[in-house]
Formats: sequence, C-alpha cells, structure tokens
Amino acid sequence: MSERKPYKTDVSDEQWVLVEPVIAAWKAAHPSVSGHQRRYAMREIVNALLYQGRTGCQWELLPHDFPPPGAVKYYFYTWHDDGIDQTIHDLLRWQVREMARRKADPSLVVLDTQSVHAAAGVPAQSTGRDAAKKVPGRKRGLAVDVLGLVIAVVVAAASAHENAVGIALLDKVAADTDTVQKALVDRGFKNAVVAHGEKVGIEVEIVERNPAQTEFVPQAKRWVVERAYGILMLHRRLVRDYEHLPRSSESRVYRAMTAVILRRLTSAIVPAWRTAWPAGS
Repeated sequence: MSERKPYKTDVSDEQWVLVEPVIAAWKAAHPSVSGHQRRYAMREIVNALLYQGRTGCQWELLPHDFPPPGAVKYYFYTWHDDGIDQTIHDLLRWQVREMARRKADPSLVVLDTQSVHAAAGVPAQSTGRDAAKKVPGRKRGLAVDVLGLVIAVVVAAASAHENAVGIALLDKVAADTDTVQKALVDRGFKNAVVAHGEKVGIEVEIVERNPAQTEFVPQAKRWVVERAYGILMLHRRLVRDYEHLPRSSESRVYRAMTAVILRRLTSAIVPAWRTAWPAGS
C-alpha cells in the first residue's frame, strides 16, 4: 500500500487477505505482455474499482492517487472477461453461507427483476423500454438465496419479458450449481418459466399475493431479493446502467455484492452516505 490517505471504500488488510490469493494466481498466469512487473499494486486496482462502484464516478474522475484510469479500466474488463469477478464473489459467498452453518450452495433461490434507466452513452441496441414500469433502459435479473446472497445475474434490455430473464436466470443457476431444487418467483413470471424449470430440474413456484392485502406487505422468503436490490442501490454506479455491454453491468453487480460480503466476513462497518441531521435542526 502507498502512503496515501485511505478512502472509506478501501479494502482493509483483513479483507485483502481474502481476495489476494485469487488475484495473485491470476496475475501469475497472466504476466505483462510489455514486460512490466508489478507496475501497479493489485490492491490499489481493487480499491479504485470499489471506489468507483460506490461513488459512481466516471473513469476519468478517479482520484489521482489511484493508478491511472486506463490501467484500472484494463483490469476491470480483463477480469470480467476471465471471470475473476464472479470467481472472487462466489468463493466469498460460500464462506458467508458456511458461517451461517449452511451448505456452500443453496437448495432454494428467489428470482426477481429490476428495471433501471440507462445512461446517455449506452448503445440503443442493448436497451429498451419496460412498458409496465415505464422505464427506458435495462433490466437486471437476480437469483438470490435465503440469505440474500447473489447466485446468478442476468442483464438484458428493459423491454425483455420477465419470462426471458427468468429462463436465462434458471439456465445460469443450473449451470453453476447442482443443488438448487426450487425457485420462488412473483406473478410477473408466467408458465413459460415454470415449464423451463422442469427442463433444468428446478421446481418453480409462482407466489401469489393475498388479494385482501391492499398495501405493500413483504412476502415470506421472497422479500430477500427486494432487500438485495435495495443494497445494490447504495452503490451509485448501479443507480443507472452506465455500461456499454450487459456483461459489464453484470460484473458491477458481482463487485458490489463482493464489497458487501467482505464487510460481513470481517464485521466491518462502512458509514452510510446519508448523515443524520443534528438534533433540533
């Protein structure tokens, strides 16, 4: 670490110990093509990505005491192309589940979607308009376990039907785990998702609301996916979709959840962005 003043988003020594082995192994397998060795500290690259994810700043507006934006951007794209972002996330997720005395992979997942506005520079061919929610942009689909930990992420145009996103999520869940037996969805998902679940060996249950309930009432087990979306919104890079490629948007979700999991594993507390008004103000 350099002697710069630390940011609140920096990984602590305890957190870096959990992440560093994966990055060190990747670095050893991918020596610099230019011959430079350790020109930029990998920990500072990670810190820069966490800072950007939390604050939402543009690449060119990263603080000058981080490595150059071009270097940080290079590792962002290279790591998500090589799957390092998801690998680190999944390894840490397994540790959280084991701490909760659960098996590494779940038997039940909860699926849901969220439509967000796309930034002006996002290619039009990868965006659309969610007619139901009247949101132009992209649609994020999450599959989470009962702890609210992310099992799979899918990003598509906001115009994509819930069925298409649900089917893609089921395919990812089935490909990444062999333990999931059941998925809970809301009534936005239709019978096509149920039928596809049968094909991949996952029972899909559409959870209906109680018609007598006129106000919002959290549904048992399904509320964890809503909480997951709320947690993601604390990371300002995810308030809108700024990424040109949907795969980059998925990577942002994994990185945000990695930051959350690191804090859980090390019992770290990050101050909220909103500060309370002084008493009597």
